[in-house]
Parts: sequence; structure tokens; C-alpha cells
Amino acid sequence: MTIATRYQISASASLIALIFLCLAWEGWLAPLKPGGSWMILKGAFLLIPLFGILRGKRYTYKWLSLFIQFYLMEGALRATSDHGLIQQLAIGEALLAAILFVSTILFIRATRGPKVEKAAQQS
Repeated sequence: MTIATRYQISASASLIALIFLCLAWEGWLAPLKPGGSWMILKGAFLLIPLFGILRGKRYTYKWLSLFIQFYLMEGALRATSDHGLIQQLAIGEALLAAILFVSTILFIRATRGPKVEKAAQQS
């Protein structure tokens, strides 16, 4: 198993866990409004990059590394401002988003092509 495959598995697992956490959080566990709210869509938006991540598409990893920072930011904000179950769910969201962010960056680095030193070739 290559190192890139390990990063892909880590990114896939954390993305799937984050999807389930967001859907459960806003759907049943502690929704913004009783009976659920439109915030459940934050979990649905994570379905967009799912197949690209599972297939190891480098472009998907690139834009997801930028997109996932919103989830990291929301988790950190709600972990420091809320209490009880919401705070625990927010900590989980922040941890999963951080794992996903690091995994995507490491996958991108592991799958980049060989460096071409143009300066050395031009000399």
C-alpha cells in the first residue's frame, strides 16, 4: 500500500464520517430548530466531492482542501461558543474537518509529479 493510498483512505473515511455527523447533528441530535432545519444541507454539500475523493481525483482534493476550511471554522466557532451536546458535536466536526484537511494536503503532495528544475536546465 502506497503512502498516497493511505492518505486517500484517511480522507475518504473522515469525509464519510463528517457527512454522517453533519446529517445526524442537524437532522436529529441537536438541530437548530425543533424538527430539523435547512442546516442539514451542510452535510449534503459534502456529497459533491465524495466520488472524486473515493476515486482519487487530484483536482477534487485540491478544491476540497479549500472548501473544508469552512467546516473547520464552523466547528471551532460552535465548540467555543455553545455548550452541552452541541459543543461535543462541534468538536467532532472540527476534528474530522482537520483530519480531512491534513489528509487532502498530504495526498496532493504525495501525488504530485516530479519536480522539473527549469533554472538548472536553462543554465
